[in-house]
Amino acid sequence: MIRKHSITLHGHRTSFSLEEAFWDELNAIAAERQIPLAALVVEIDENRDPRTNLSSAARLYVLARLKAAAHGAEPAQT
Repeated sequence: MIRKHSITLHGHRTSFSLEEAFWDELNAIAAERQIPLAALVVEIDENRDPRTNLSSAARLYVLARLKAAAHGAEPAQT
């Protein structure tokens, strides 16, 4: 199920939609990196292709982390 999540980016409230599996994985990544979830989302937003929306950028970030882990590689920081 897709849920809408709200967050403050650069002082402005915004929302984006993610499936629970992606949301859970973002939370796990933030915990692993010992940073707040909001900081991770800001990082993803700041490094995303401007033609990509935040929801897609978050999914691609999670996918890249999982692929790197599956291949035993150190995931690239965004």
